Amino acid sequence: MSTSDTTRPAPLEATALRELIESGRAPRVLDVRTPAEFESSHIPGSYNVPLDLLREHRRELRDQLDEDDVLVCRSGVRATHAQQALAGVGLSDLRVLDGGIMSWQAADAPITRGVPRWDLERQVRLVAGSIVLVSVLASVFVPQLKWAAAFIGAGLTVAAVTNTCAMGLMLSKLPYNRGAGCDLDRVVGQLRGSATERA
Repeated sequence: MSTSDTTRPAPLEATALRELIESGRAPRVLDVRTPAEFESSHIPGSYNVPLDLLREHRRELRDQLDEDDVLVCRSGVRATHAQQALAGVGLSDLRVLDGGIMSWQAADAPITRGVPRWDLERQVRLVAGSIVLVSVLASVFVPQLKWAAAFIGAGLTVAAVTNTCAMGLMLSKLPYNRGAGCDLDRVVGQLRGSATERA
Protein backbone atom coordinates (compact mmCIF):
# COMPACT_ATOMS: atom_id res chain seq x y z
CA MET A 1 0.00 0.00 0.00
CA SER A 2 1.38 3.42 -0.94
CA THR A 3 1.77 6.35 1.42
CA SER A 4 -0.99 8.25 -0.39
CA ASP A 5 -3.35 5.30 0.21
CA THR A 6 -2.67 5.32 3.96
CA THR A 7 -3.16 9.10 4.32
CA ARG A 8 -6.31 9.28 2.21
CA PRO A 9 -9.48 9.88 4.30
CA ALA A 10 -11.73 6.88 4.74
CA PRO A 11 -14.69 6.71 2.34
CA LEU A 12 -18.03 7.93 3.68
CA GLU A 13 -20.78 5.32 3.79
CA ALA A 14 -24.11 6.16 2.12
CA THR A 15 -25.98 5.73 5.42
CA ALA A 16 -23.60 8.13 7.19
CA LEU A 17 -24.02 10.77 4.47
CA ARG A 18 -27.78 10.37 4.60
CA GLU A 19 -27.74 10.84 8.39
CA LEU A 20 -25.67 14.03 8.03
CA ILE A 21 -28.09 15.40 5.44
CA GLU A 22 -31.17 14.53 7.49
CA SER A 23 -29.66 16.03 10.66
CA GLY A 24 -29.10 19.38 8.94
CA ARG A 25 -25.29 19.03 9.02
CA ALA A 26 -25.01 18.17 5.34
CA PRO A 27 -21.61 18.53 3.71
CA ARG A 28 -21.58 19.92 0.19
CA VAL A 29 -21.80 17.02 -2.29
CA LEU A 30 -19.79 17.34 -5.52
CA ASP A 31 -20.83 14.92 -8.26
CA VAL A 32 -17.93 14.38 -10.69
CA ARG A 33 -19.87 12.41 -13.32
CA THR A 34 -20.64 13.83 -16.75
CA PRO A 35 -23.41 16.47 -16.96
CA ALA A 36 -25.65 13.94 -18.75
CA GLU A 37 -25.21 11.35 -15.98
CA PHE A 38 -25.87 14.05 -13.38
CA GLU A 39 -29.04 15.15 -15.18
CA SER A 40 -30.21 11.55 -15.26
CA SER A 41 -30.02 11.09 -11.47
CA HIS A 42 -28.24 12.75 -8.58
CA ILE A 43 -28.31 13.30 -4.84
CA PRO A 44 -30.68 16.21 -4.10
CA GLY A 45 -28.74 19.43 -3.50
CA SER A 46 -25.50 18.12 -5.04
CA TYR A 47 -23.36 20.11 -7.48
CA ASN A 48 -22.04 18.83 -10.80
CA VAL A 49 -18.28 19.32 -11.19
CA PRO A 50 -17.31 16.91 -14.02
CA LEU A 51 -14.01 15.10 -13.48
CA ASP A 52 -12.38 16.41 -16.67
CA LEU A 53 -13.24 20.01 -15.73
CA LEU A 54 -12.09 19.43 -12.14
CA ARG A 55 -8.74 18.01 -13.22
CA GLU A 56 -8.09 20.79 -15.72
CA HIS A 57 -9.12 23.63 -13.38
CA ARG A 58 -8.35 22.20 -9.93
CA ARG A 59 -6.23 25.23 -8.97
CA GLU A 60 -9.06 27.64 -9.84
CA LEU A 61 -11.61 25.45 -8.04
CA ARG A 62 -9.47 25.00 -4.91
CA ASP A 63 -10.60 28.32 -3.40
CA GLN A 64 -14.28 27.37 -3.85
CA LEU A 65 -13.97 24.00 -2.11
CA ASP A 66 -13.47 23.05 1.51
CA GLU A 67 -12.38 19.95 3.39
CA ASP A 68 -15.94 18.97 4.34
CA ASP A 69 -17.03 18.44 0.73
CA VAL A 70 -17.89 14.90 -0.36
CA LEU A 71 -17.04 13.61 -3.85
CA VAL A 72 -19.49 11.34 -5.67
CA CYS A 73 -19.56 9.41 -8.95
CA ARG A 74 -21.28 6.24 -10.11
CA SER A 75 -19.17 3.71 -8.21
CA GLY A 76 -16.44 5.69 -6.43
CA VAL A 77 -13.66 5.29 -9.02
CA ARG A 78 -13.92 8.73 -10.66
CA ALA A 79 -14.52 10.38 -7.28
CA THR A 80 -11.28 8.79 -6.03
CA HIS A 81 -9.45 10.24 -9.06
CA ALA A 82 -10.95 13.64 -8.22
CA GLN A 83 -9.84 13.22 -4.61
CA GLN A 84 -6.27 12.52 -5.76
CA ALA A 85 -6.27 15.50 -8.14
CA LEU A 86 -7.49 17.86 -5.41
CA ALA A 87 -5.02 16.47 -2.86
CA GLY A 88 -2.32 17.64 -5.29
CA VAL A 89 -3.45 21.26 -4.76
CA GLY A 90 -3.72 21.08 -0.98
CA LEU A 91 -7.22 19.67 -0.38
CA SER A 92 -6.21 16.40 1.23
CA ASP A 93 -9.21 15.72 3.50
CA LEU A 94 -12.02 15.49 0.94
CA ARG A 95 -14.01 12.29 1.31
CA VAL A 96 -15.50 9.98 -1.32
CA LEU A 97 -18.96 8.45 -1.07
CA ASP A 98 -18.20 4.74 -0.78
CA GLY A 99 -19.79 2.91 -3.71
CA GLY A 100 -21.00 6.18 -5.26
CA ILE A 101 -24.54 6.75 -6.51
CA MET A 102 -25.00 2.98 -6.75
CA SER A 103 -24.59 2.59 -2.97
CA TRP A 104 -26.75 5.68 -2.37
CA GLN A 105 -29.57 4.13 -4.39
CA ALA A 106 -29.04 0.73 -2.73
CA ALA A 107 -29.53 2.45 0.65
CA ASP A 108 -32.91 3.69 -0.66
CA ALA A 109 -31.78 7.28 -0.11
CA PRO A 110 -33.51 10.21 -1.86
CA ILE A 111 -32.55 10.75 -5.48
CA THR A 112 -33.49 13.41 -8.04
CA ARG A 113 -34.31 11.80 -11.38
CA GLY A 114 -34.31 13.34 -14.84
CA VAL A 115 -34.17 11.97 -18.36
CA PRO A 116 -32.60 8.47 -18.18
CA ARG A 117 -29.26 8.12 -19.98
CA TRP A 118 -26.66 5.42 -20.10
CA ASP A 119 -23.86 5.94 -17.60
CA LEU A 120 -20.30 6.23 -18.89
CA GLU A 121 -19.21 2.72 -17.82
CA ARG A 122 -22.10 1.17 -19.77
CA GLN A 123 -21.18 3.23 -22.86
CA VAL A 124 -17.57 1.99 -22.61
CA ARG A 125 -18.76 -1.63 -22.48
CA LEU A 126 -20.99 -1.08 -25.54
CA VAL A 127 -18.28 0.61 -27.64
CA ALA A 128 -15.47 -1.77 -26.63
CA GLY A 129 -17.65 -4.86 -27.07
CA SER A 130 -18.92 -3.66 -30.46
CA ILE A 131 -15.40 -2.99 -31.75
CA VAL A 132 -14.20 -6.42 -30.62
CA LEU A 133 -17.24 -8.21 -32.08
CA VAL A 134 -17.05 -6.44 -35.45
CA SER A 135 -13.26 -6.89 -35.64
CA VAL A 136 -13.43 -10.63 -34.96
CA LEU A 137 -16.27 -11.18 -37.42
CA ALA A 138 -14.65 -9.02 -40.13
CA SER A 139 -11.28 -10.74 -39.60
CA VAL A 140 -12.75 -13.75 -41.45
CA PHE A 141 -12.46 -11.61 -44.59
CA VAL A 142 -9.62 -9.27 -43.56
CA PRO A 143 -7.38 -11.18 -41.12
CA GLN A 144 -5.48 -8.05 -40.02
CA LEU A 145 -8.64 -6.74 -38.31
CA LYS A 146 -8.03 -9.19 -35.46
CA TRP A 147 -5.44 -6.66 -34.25
CA ALA A 148 -8.19 -4.10 -33.63
CA ALA A 149 -9.75 -6.55 -31.17
CA ALA A 150 -6.33 -7.15 -29.61
CA PHE A 151 -5.80 -3.38 -29.26
CA ILE A 152 -9.13 -2.96 -27.45
CA GLY A 153 -8.32 -5.94 -25.22
CA ALA A 154 -4.96 -4.39 -24.35
CA GLY A 155 -6.65 -1.05 -23.63
CA LEU A 156 -9.17 -2.67 -21.29
CA THR A 157 -6.35 -4.51 -19.51
CA VAL A 158 -4.43 -1.27 -19.00
CA ALA A 159 -7.64 0.42 -17.82
CA ALA A 160 -8.15 -2.29 -15.20
CA VAL A 161 -4.53 -2.27 -13.99
CA THR A 162 -4.25 1.53 -13.80
CA ASN A 163 -7.88 2.12 -12.73
CA THR A 164 -8.25 4.69 -15.53
CA CYS A 165 -10.14 4.60 -18.80
CA ALA A 166 -9.01 6.50 -21.90
CA MET A 167 -12.13 5.41 -23.81
CA GLY A 168 -14.35 6.71 -20.99
CA LEU A 169 -12.50 10.02 -21.07
CA MET A 170 -13.06 10.32 -24.83
CA LEU A 171 -16.73 9.34 -24.58
CA SER A 172 -17.29 11.91 -21.80
CA LYS A 173 -16.51 14.66 -24.32
CA LEU A 174 -19.29 13.64 -26.75
CA PRO A 175 -22.33 15.96 -26.95
CA TYR A 176 -24.53 13.14 -25.58
CA ASN A 177 -22.56 13.23 -22.32
CA ARG A 178 -22.18 16.99 -22.06
CA GLY A 179 -25.86 17.56 -21.27
CA ALA A 180 -27.02 21.14 -20.86
CA GLY A 181 -23.48 22.33 -20.37
CA CYS A 182 -21.14 22.66 -17.48
CA ASP A 183 -18.35 25.21 -17.79
CA LEU A 184 -15.90 26.59 -15.25
CA ASP A 185 -17.69 29.93 -14.74
CA ARG A 186 -21.01 28.22 -14.09
CA VAL A 187 -19.47 25.71 -11.64
CA VAL A 188 -17.54 28.41 -9.75
CA GLY A 189 -20.69 30.56 -9.56
CA GLN A 190 -22.72 27.71 -8.09
CA LEU A 191 -20.01 26.77 -5.58
CA ARG A 192 -19.48 30.40 -4.56
CA GLY A 193 -23.24 30.80 -4.07
CA SER A 194 -23.47 27.66 -1.97
CA ALA A 195 -20.52 28.77 0.18
CA THR A 196 -22.31 32.09 0.84
CA GLU A 197 -25.49 30.26 1.86
CA ARG A 198 -23.55 28.01 4.25
CA ALA A 199 -21.68 30.93 5.87
